[in-house]
Order: sequence, then structure tokens, then C-alpha cells
Amino acid sequence: MEKNKVLSISDINVYYGPIHAVKGISFDVYDGEIVSLIGANGAGKSTTLDTVSGLIRSKTGSIEFMGENISSVAPHKIVAKGLVHVPEGRRIFLQLTVEENLEMGAFLRDKKDVEPGKERAFRLFPRLEERRKQIAGTLSGGEQQMLAISRALMSDPKLMMMDEPSMGLAPIIVEQVFEIIEKLRDDGHTILLVEQNAKMALSISDRAYVLETGNITLSGTAKELLESDSVRKAYLGG
Repeated sequence: MEKNKVLSISDINVYYGPIHAVKGISFDVYDGEIVSLIGANGAGKSTTLDTVSGLIRSKTGSIEFMGENISSVAPHKIVAKGLVHVPEGRRIFLQLTVEENLEMGAFLRDKKDVEPGKERAFRLFPRLEERRKQIAGTLSGGEQQMLAISRALMSDPKLMMMDEPSMGLAPIIVEQVFEIIEKLRDDGHTILLVEQNAKMALSISDRAYVLETGNITLSGTAKELLESDSVRKAYLGG
């Protein structure tokens, strides 16, 4: 059975002043899959997510979400359509409690959906339930990442974009976070993942694209890329 196309990026070009950061890239994300963008620092991965979110504008091409062109839609309206972004560095509300952060994530939802959303987050991350009244800025890095993912889930997204979820985390916490991302996919969520830890990203992804200096240089199933000599040498340390 053919899967529905959730996101379709076509020929986007993004500039920071004279710097051509993303160079005419195109790719698709289908319902219920994890798609990873991997590549070195400065390859254009985060810029791509920011462009999809409406935080940056592409000079050309189109971005279609659920069949609708969102290339010129305001960021908050993109969230309302069901596309959420878990940004690099987590960016939770440090002065608010865990529970208040979750409530902020549900600002577009009906009030009756807020408590079930919180309960679901606490089922996924029991540690957050233990800390529901704790100020978010006092959480560990791993707990803050769990909170950032949970806050995004509160809006019941059709697509979650995650930018460097493993950054700055201890290896054991990285494994836990990736297990959760995999579980979200198994529960029916669609995820676009940007990650410098290429090995971990490919281990849970369905498909992946390799970005180098703003260009997509390779694409395929995660298994194909894990077995690719050029990917192994450049990103997997082998």
C-alpha cells in the first residue's frame, strides 16, 4: 500500500547574505517513517529545518506539507497545521516548571486535550512525571531533551522535526532518547531527524539523505547508507 507524502521539499535555495547555505535540494518524507538528514557541521541541515518551519525563507522552489504549499506561511500557522520543530539546544522555558512547559506546548489544542497529552508524556518519560513541579532550568540535559520532545508532542503533530537531539548528552542518555524516537515512529509518528551522530541516526531511520556544503550528495534506505563505503569513511569512523 502506498504511503501518503507528508512533506515534499522541491528545489529550495537559502542564503545568509552572500553565503549560499542550501543549494537547490529536494526530498520527501512519507507517513510513518523516520527520515534523517546527516552531514558535517555547516552542511545545511539545521538551515533546512528552519526553512521548513518558516523561520527562514527559500529564494526558490516550494515546501509542501500535507499537500499544501507552506513556503510563505507564518511559523505559528505552520505549527497549527501540525508541523512542529524540536530545535537544536532544546529551547525549553527554563523558568517554568515541567508541567507549565507541557501546557505551553498545547496552546493550540482544545483544553480537554491538555490533561490526556500530559499523561501521555508522563507515560513516555516517567522521569518527567517525578519532576512535574520542578523548574525546567534545573533539569539535567537529558531530562530537558525529554521535555522538549514531550512539549512538541503536546500539539499532536503530523510531523515532528528534531534538530540534534543527542547534542551534549551522555552516551547512555543518547541511547534512551533514540529509543524514544524509534518508539514514536512505531506509534505512528512521522519524524524528520537532523543528527550529527550518523550511526545512531541511521540505526533507527527508514531512509536518509547526506548533506555536504548545502547539497544532497547521497540518499537511500538507512541500511544502504550504513553499508556505503563513502558514508562509513566520512561519518561512521570506519
